[in-house]
Amino acid sequence: MDSFELREGDVPEPRHGDLLVRNRYLSVDPYMRGRMRDAESYAEPWAVGDVMRGGVVGEVVDSESDAYESGDLVTGNGTWADYSVLDADEVSAVDPSVADLPAYLGVLGMPGRTAYFGLLDVGDPKPGETVVVSGAAGAVGSVVGQIAALNGCRVVGFAGSDEKVAWLTDDLGFDAAINYKTVDDYRAALDDAAPDGVDVYFDNVGGPITDAVFTQLNLDARVAVCGQIAHYNDESVPTGPRKLPQLIATRASVEGFLIYDFQSRFAQATKQLAAWVAAGDIAHRETTVDGLENAPDAFLGLFAGDNIGKQVVRVSE
Repeated sequence: MDSFELREGDVPEPRHGDLLVRNRYLSVDPYMRGRMRDAESYAEPWAVGDVMRGGVVGEVVDSESDAYESGDLVTGNGTWADYSVLDADEVSAVDPSVADLPAYLGVLGMPGRTAYFGLLDVGDPKPGETVVVSGAAGAVGSVVGQIAALNGCRVVGFAGSDEKVAWLTDDLGFDAAINYKTVDDYRAALDDAAPDGVDVYFDNVGGPITDAVFTQLNLDARVAVCGQIAHYNDESVPTGPRKLPQLIATRASVEGFLIYDFQSRFAQATKQLAAWVAAGDIAHRETTVDGLENAPDAFLGLFAGDNIGKQVVRVSE
């Protein structure tokens, strides 16, 4: 908490083409940790003293655009603040009849699109195959598993509590789930949960879970590397990679991806995800922390596994 500071200031004024949005909810996501470190990455780091940025959903209170008017609900990339100024060309309208507002930061937002493209385009699952997801009870992993099930796959998830395991298997339709905090031998647990091996691995975590999955990959398996949250707070680079020999005999492929590689197709993903949510084919859950002042706690909770589903902060009613 000593790394964050809460400041007061004037409400910003929108310029031509902008919207002044009163934030209702804001998103906290693991990728933000990388932008707090001055190291080479796919995005520029934030400078010390910058206002934190991320996904927001809120109400337009002042519009300098013909596309939106006061009272409209929108989502876009804003700031950790009571109000955000957003470019009207870079926001999307929110329909509360489809899902509650926080869902537009989760299943109907960036995490949902990440799951959609990462699994379907990178993982390329086929009916009857086994899909394993690490970080399966998080915002991305929970959607990955459900899309895999809709595609006729056997789905196995790794999660960090018995409550999360029960949510995956009882509510989301996972065929099996493994509590990595109570299992000593991940490889043996995978033998039981995925007896036919692993065809697609959606990796949100890295670390020893990924090491174990690599030993279970089938011929022509695909690995989609979305995140490595197990390493985001490492102060030194862990030794590795040590499991690459596993890829030789299996001829497996490993591909990292960024959601913004698929930006031209965002509307396609959002339309399909909204249809699945409306039909009840995809369930979602949000863990809500109240108060802008508690956003740092909500963010740090991601790394302790406090959240089930998408972690959001409620800024205003």
